Amino acid sequence: MYRRVQQAQKKWGGSLTAIDNWLDERQQLIVCYCKLAGLPPFEKDRHTLPAQEKIREFCQLLMDYLSAGHFEVYERIVDQCTVNGTDSRKLADSLYPKISVSTDLALSFNDAYADHLSTRNSAAFDRELSELGQALEERFELEDELIDTLHAKHTDAGVSA
Repeated sequence: MYRRVQQAQKKWGGSLTAIDNWLDERQQLIVCYCKLAGLPPFEKDRHTLPAQEKIREFCQLLMDYLSAGHFEVYERIVDQCTVNGTDSRKLADSLYPKISVSTDLALSFNDAYADHLSTRNSAAFDRELSELGQALEERFELEDELIDTLHAKHTDAGVSA
């Protein structure tokens, strides 16, 4: 996941401020996810759950990332697709439902864990965090398709800034 965001920043960085900010948020989200999951280089004691504060921090980054995507980047993409081409709009329309699957999963995770990790739901935490990680990986691939379309077809049409 982390290499993917670095490649995205290298490929599209500087082309559109909203995309730059969004990719920076994605990078922060991935680092926080890796720390929470205890993935290398952020190993953790596998016998303990993360502190509630760390879970809350991750959930806040997750909600910020989802919001930026929906209310800044996706809106910009849809606007430009409407102006500059039906093929791009068709791609966007086909990808949004797939992206929404991960949005629903992220919202459920946030609802379950952001404010209180009870002993009742702690047993499912690692499994649900892993499922969320897989969904985010798929989401990032789909979002990269949208960003690539926006960058390739629309940056020359006065979209930058």
